[in-house]
Amino acid sequence: MAKPTGFLEHRREEAGHRPVEQRVRDFAEVELPLAEEALQRQATRCMDCGIPYCHGWGCPVQNRIPEFNDLVRQGRWREASENLHATNNFPELTGRVCPAPCEPACTLAINDEPVTIKHIEYQIAERAWAEGWVVPRPAERKTGRRVAVVGSGPAGLAAAQQLVRAGHEVVVFERDDRIGGLLRYGIPDFKLAKPVLERRLRQLAAEGVEFQAGVNVGVDISARYLRRMFDATLLATGATVPRDLDVYGRHRAANVHFAMDYLVQQNRVNAGEVLDPNRHVDARDQVVAVIGGGDTGSDCVGTATRQGAKEVHQLELLDEPPARIDPTGVWPLWPRILRTSTSHEEGCRRQWSRNTKGLTVVGARATELHTVQVEWQLDGDRPVMKELAGTEETIKVDLVLLACGFLHMEHGSLVRELGLALTPAGHIAGRGHRTSEPDVFCAGDCTRGASLVVHAINTGREAAAAIDGYLCDAPGK
Repeated sequence: MAKPTGFLEHRREEAGHRPVEQRVRDFAEVELPLAEEALQRQATRCMDCGIPYCHGWGCPVQNRIPEFNDLVRQGRWREASENLHATNNFPELTGRVCPAPCEPACTLAINDEPVTIKHIEYQIAERAWAEGWVVPRPAERKTGRRVAVVGSGPAGLAAAQQLVRAGHEVVVFERDDRIGGLLRYGIPDFKLAKPVLERRLRQLAAEGVEFQAGVNVGVDISARYLRRMFDATLLATGATVPRDLDVYGRHRAANVHFAMDYLVQQNRVNAGEVLDPNRHVDARDQVVAVIGGGDTGSDCVGTATRQGAKEVHQLELLDEPPARIDPTGVWPLWPRILRTSTSHEEGCRRQWSRNTKGLTVVGARATELHTVQVEWQLDGDRPVMKELAGTEETIKVDLVLLACGFLHMEHGSLVRELGLALTPAGHIAGRGHRTSEPDVFCAGDCTRGASLVVHAINTGREAAAAIDGYLCDAPGK
């Protein structure tokens, strides 16, 4: 760090966003990058804090954040890219969609605004692509070992790249018609434009990764086939079973949909597909209620707004977080604070501490959503929800989207055929990414539950290392 007073001389600058009235008319990405001079000023704010909690605590892939900040400050962009890619396979993805737990772990965040780590990462990655520094890195020597990766989300893709670079032959199976998993169909285009994913997939293919889309492992091919044709198998299938809403009227209403089904449809439309109009869920001119206050719910809000919804309501069961970080909170833990996404800025009615009681259904359509205010109290160490009498509210609705989270992976024929042990929560039981079967490994949400893209990348890298070690020790077939 060459400028120890940088954090005193410069305030935090946020990346810009396209104007609301412009961006709600399309699905193009929202964020506008800072100019290079401004970005270098932001990198200068990184202080010589001694122990960089942003790196060791806040970042799941342990990006060497102080190092790449200083390289950006000096204009040494190519070295910054090499530094970043040493720990993160897909920084252009995390620079867009990661909630950046590194930033509240920044030492400046104790009593000031943290360094703009996420946006610096984003710009390093984009600079690397623009300059042609991101090129295929095929292995110099092949091991003759074959690995099947089931699932092409961030965990599966990160593992596949690590394994093919180690010299193994890798085949990635994806049951959807296109590669990418959550990245392809789960994240809206206004957060992650799909050409960004495509260019990375081209790099993986050039390195030797074979992609087989439209193959449902466990149905189209068996576990027996995997064991006959591959030396090891990695399951990176995600946690795709949604949490349902068990209230009266829910299962009689045809206009109540899971959030991910809704988001996938719009991503397919954006990709040029023509959907069956009888099955296409469109929010145009409708009053939309999104149940669930997390990122998936926010994505539904932004999508409904772009589709031309008349009104959008978002209901959250938990109480509203404080607008400012509690100074008595424990740094560097993730702070509980009100977070407003770009989708929220575009317009929606956010309601907190609202419990959904049921739906009025006329014919086969929900017409009213019934909620009640709740209060959270502690029963010892356990939070308990109490409904408040006289706070009932009815919202007239045309479309209801359930964004209540995800339970676990799907327990289909593949899990049964492989004979895998599961945890009480329904995830694949594993230690060090090894399952109960010695030749089967796991990574990502199928083993830890629904989580962040950056966690998925990290577990994919760790699982690849475990598989590589197993293949080096195991006799060949």
